[in-house]
Amino acid sequence: MPSREWQLRVQDILNSAIAIQDRTQGYTYEQFCNDETVNKATLYDFVIIGEAAIYIPSTLKEKYPDIPWRMMADMRNVMAHEYFQIRLRTVWEGVEMDIPLLIEQLNELIKHENL
Repeated sequence: MPSREWQLRVQDILNSAIAIQDRTQGYTYEQFCNDETVNKATLYDFVIIGEAAIYIPSTLKEKYPDIPWRMMADMRNVMAHEYFQIRLRTVWEGVEMDIPLLIEQLNELIKHENL
């Protein structure tokens, strides 16, 4: 039995994505790189996103294939186990391009699944 229901894990992903967006709003890439507190907090939220994504049931992943479930889990694995390979430029690109789309996709999932 999972330690946390998938519905709560979807909400965890959404909450962390929103936290990333809120925390980095108005930042430039240079500001992001120079603010260790913000970039490390952002990395932590990416870890939460990836950890929660691992436990989403495959039936739901198949129902929403455009959500990058595997990429979220892979990013978490790099951050947790291959931390020395983290490139802030790649993280920043995720913040700018992937997080807004992910928030939109998760809001649609929540609407369709009546969460």
